[in-house]
Amino acid sequence: MKLQQLRYLVEVAKQGLNVSEAAETLHTSQPGISKQIRLLEDELGIQVFIRNGKRVVAVSEPGKQVLMIAERILREAKNLKRVGEEFAGESDGSLTIATTHTQARYALPNTIKAFREHYPNVRLQLKQGNPTQICEMVVAGEADFAIATEGILLYKELAALPCHTWNRSVVVPVGHPLTQLNHPLTLADVGQHPIVTYDTAFAGRTKMNQAFEAAEVVPNLVLTAIDTDVIKTYVALGLGVGIIASMGFEPARDVELVALDASHLFEPSLTKIGIRKDAYLRGFAYTFIALFAPHLHRAEVDAAMLVGNHPV
Repeated sequence: MKLQQLRYLVEVAKQGLNVSEAAETLHTSQPGISKQIRLLEDELGIQVFIRNGKRVVAVSEPGKQVLMIAERILREAKNLKRVGEEFAGESDGSLTIATTHTQARYALPNTIKAFREHYPNVRLQLKQGNPTQICEMVVAGEADFAIATEGILLYKELAALPCHTWNRSVVVPVGHPLTQLNHPLTLADVGQHPIVTYDTAFAGRTKMNQAFEAAEVVPNLVLTAIDTDVIKTYVALGLGVGIIASMGFEPARDVELVALDASHLFEPSLTKIGIRKDAYLRGFAYTFIALFAPHLHRAEVDAAMLVGNHPV
């Protein structure tokens, strides 16, 4: 049994049982992958994949167990490599962060700048996506941790570390009727206008939806997007009023818009870091976390990763 054979198994499953795509991803040949998987099946005495002719069509019941174990072995092999890297070069390596556009654009720049000053030789990579996508990157070992508001608590494989609370602003063009109110902004006021805001999977939409429901106001959502800058662009064009994370409004740049505080209308949301409970973090990863959320020292991170930690 070889680690390479396990990689082939896992990649074929990841690519929806498409051996050709797995071969392309792993930069090898389709016959080579098929041969190594059959050799492993012969060694195990079971059929991992069910085939129809030469085509893989399903994963067998014992194959599902094999895949779970193979994924765990590959993660632990990666952890072993990281242990060696930690002691061979404490200030070298790579760190991959999966996050949403709002976090990458508005919450992370100062942290990344400070981190680069501490570790100029560490290669940083930002992977962006919606909360489900970035959590699955971490679960699959494609990123070291995820930073998001939504989604992390849905994955039992991930430890969720609380970072920052934030709330929302309503953004409107200069001179908009909502800027002329002689009373505090209400959800009924907002609901009288078309609304442009985040996609349902993003940036605290759960809190926003709950607030409108509690106020018995049905919002007229004319456009949703994953990108705060896109929302502001269409608000400036007059498509509707925007509801965005307050950190996404930049007075010096957003001169065509006015931000109205809406923190009294919505419950605050919590940004979290999601880390695989069985991951081995390099020392510089702990530094990045502490720079982003100063209350999260190494002891707090390790304690969170130990809670409920079990093979998955």
